[in-house]
Amino acid sequence: MSSQINKILIANRGEIALRIMKTIRKMGLKSVAIYSDADRLAPHTLFADEAYYVGKSPSKDSYLQQNKIINIAKENNIDAIHPGYGFLSENAEFVQKIKDAGLIFIGPSAQAIETMGDKIQSKETVLEYDIPLVPGTEGAIENIEEAISFGEKYGYPILIKASAGGGGKGMRVVNAQNELKEQLQRAQSEAQAAFGNPNVFIEKYVQNPRHIEFQIIADQHDNYLHLFERECSIQRRHQKVVEEAPSAVLTPELRDKMGKAAVDVARSCNYEGVGTVEFLIDDQNNFYFLEMNTRLQVEHPVTELITGLDLVEWQIHIANGIELDFKQKDLSINGHAIELRVYAEDPSNNFLPDIGKLNKYVHPKSSQVRVDSGYREGMEIPIFYDPLISKLIVYASTRKEAIQELKIAINQYQIEGVKTTLSFGQFLVENEAFIAGDLDTAFIAKYFTDKSDTQQNQDVKLAGAVAALTYYLEEVDKV
Repeated sequence: MSSQINKILIANRGEIALRIMKTIRKMGLKSVAIYSDADRLAPHTLFADEAYYVGKSPSKDSYLQQNKIINIAKENNIDAIHPGYGFLSENAEFVQKIKDAGLIFIGPSAQAIETMGDKIQSKETVLEYDIPLVPGTEGAIENIEEAISFGEKYGYPILIKASAGGGGKGMRVVNAQNELKEQLQRAQSEAQAAFGNPNVFIEKYVQNPRHIEFQIIADQHDNYLHLFERECSIQRRHQKVVEEAPSAVLTPELRDKMGKAAVDVARSCNYEGVGTVEFLIDDQNNFYFLEMNTRLQVEHPVTELITGLDLVEWQIHIANGIELDFKQKDLSINGHAIELRVYAEDPSNNFLPDIGKLNKYVHPKSSQVRVDSGYREGMEIPIFYDPLISKLIVYASTRKEAIQELKIAINQYQIEGVKTTLSFGQFLVENEAFIAGDLDTAFIAKYFTDKSDTQQNQDVKLAGAVAALTYYLEEVDKV
């Protein structure tokens, strides 16, 4: 029996809150915003049908306030809560509290989030489905002797990873045994500080792989499908900057294999809603399960453009108990889409955040372009949150045409007051490796180096930005 959702609180901010609200309005439903001091006059606050103050600007005092958010929902006849991405979107405790309050969470169960949120547990869960895994330890590393033994068995380099987290925190590449003890201690300390859990595990390090993820969708009626892949290999600080769909490297046969594996991962945890299964692909096109993100992804628009589906609309339908009205055989890839994340960051200075005021902000408008934005001209980019200004998504019949559309759209952007990743985008669309689809996770390190700066100038820039970066990394719930 389905519940009727009429009013939805979006427990988020910025471009993703606004994007969700637009679908809610299209569906004839009511949207409710929450806002911090920094977001009192933000576009998502003003667009919503209702808006309620949730706390001071730091996310720990506002967008991470579980009980306050739930109380706002209960006091204002709200039926459901949509978490967006980041913040509380993968917090199993929050999901359980929502359910206990008699509200609907637009997303998977607390159990699915908990299972897939722990990298060790998630890999144990998918084993029965014969999902390919990178060789790794069976559980958390208890002592240095275990780590040494793993290195001797599989050879170096190896990768130490935090069990409970992501975003590159608690992650260390170890190239030789003499580095192992120090790097293990650092990873454990960083994992404890970031996630309150010092557990780490070790994997064989797949050098310079492609990072490819599959969008999955599952309803409450045992229907599990995939909506094809996204290429996410271009990254800085283990965070994506550019995504595209489909991938230039997948053959139909490999796509079918990986799609089946992605669906099986979703089945393994009885998943409901939309989610993403991430894989690494080595230079021999062997693929390995990396993790599952139990939420909407930042890069979901590229999938929407090649499939014609509104993923937020289907999240709401599924939470309402509605069955998917299409099968895997009904789905096909139409055209090519590329997304550039337009961050307030300085690409020439290691992509460090560049906080300031949007003195000028004009984004491109075209039938081939979609811009998801949470800002308008004259607004400050606050230090408290992820510095994403907007997402530039282009669509065309072919990858070659999509790159050309991206080039045109980047040149039509006008942003003054902060440095942005648009300059990286300008580099990218002229880069021969990118144009050829020759991508891996070391792309930026290989091709994007600022040779115009002396080391001294770089050191000065780094010193000036390190305090802001430290604060930003502490405050932002990475996506």
